[in-house]
Amino acid sequence: MTEALQTHYKINPASNETGYKSYEAGSFKFTRDEYFVSIVWPKGAHTMAADGFMRAMMRTVAWGFFYGTLSYDPVFGTTNHYGIVDMFAGTYHPVFKENGRDHLEKFKAEDLLELFRDLVDDWTNEGYDPFAAPGEDDAGQPWGRKNGNNADAVTRIRVTANRMVGLPGDAEIRTDANGFPQNRMFADVSSDQPLVEAEPGFEDEVAAFNLYDYLSRSDVTWNPSVCSVVKESLFCPTSEEFILPVEHGNDRCEWFVQLSDEITWEVKDKDTGNPRCRIVMRAGDVACMPADIRHQGYSPKRSMLLVWENASPRIPDMIQSGEAPVIAVQF
Repeated sequence: MTEALQTHYKINPASNETGYKSYEAGSFKFTRDEYFVSIVWPKGAHTMAADGFMRAMMRTVAWGFFYGTLSYDPVFGTTNHYGIVDMFAGTYHPVFKENGRDHLEKFKAEDLLELFRDLVDDWTNEGYDPFAAPGEDDAGQPWGRKNGNNADAVTRIRVTANRMVGLPGDAEIRTDANGFPQNRMFADVSSDQPLVEAEPGFEDEVAAFNLYDYLSRSDVTWNPSVCSVVKESLFCPTSEEFILPVEHGNDRCEWFVQLSDEITWEVKDKDTGNPRCRIVMRAGDVACMPADIRHQGYSPKRSMLLVWENASPRIPDMIQSGEAPVIAVQF
């Protein structure tokens, strides 16, 4: 592990063979060819298929490193310390650790994110959408030599409300009128909106919206928006299809409310990656993911999930010190 904050970043010109740029952050080097991404560090190297890497990197960029750890696979990933980010290879892999091949470096979050944004833009070819599920008609293909880009897809900004969707100043409901048609798998979802009759003087404080209709118009997968905020409590709904592109290692408890269809969650120990349980959630189920695990979801049909987060920046330190528990409820 390198304790010093890394300041070396480099974007290299496109290769004549593949047309893709290569990237350096600290002593990590990233290259890709028609099918694979290669990650090299002083003690080792690792290869990932381009599709899985691009879907994971897209979420890293869109989420701003999110909460805790994002493991792209058992070897590579990042951990968010909110302003500082660890990038690691083999840190949570027993064989890499045992043989001294693991490596971790610290970066200023915004600097590393800027490099990753350029990488996502350059490594996304025309017609490919790393936010989409592979089965969608307009998902495109991640393979092949460099061929254009898809800036509209990779620069989407998450919908983030400051109070609740529908209240003045926050995100508009997704409707055909503003360019968000219902997804192919949610064609049976009603678009009826609730009738709100507010007392005079309270029109800006009382609102309601059809959450199912809102989610049926999501044009991305595994990318939670923020539809309501009460102090540090966030309701983050999302539509899910295929595989969550990362194993998410929590640094706080995370509540899941399954709104429709079904998701299977593989839950592992956060540090070792050893399996802990398998959860099948169906519509109406509620689960709390503890702060000492990593999880990855599998959704065979596009489904709706409500993620409930406490966004307090104090929680990771409270958990680490033992002031707060790693589970939400003790029976």
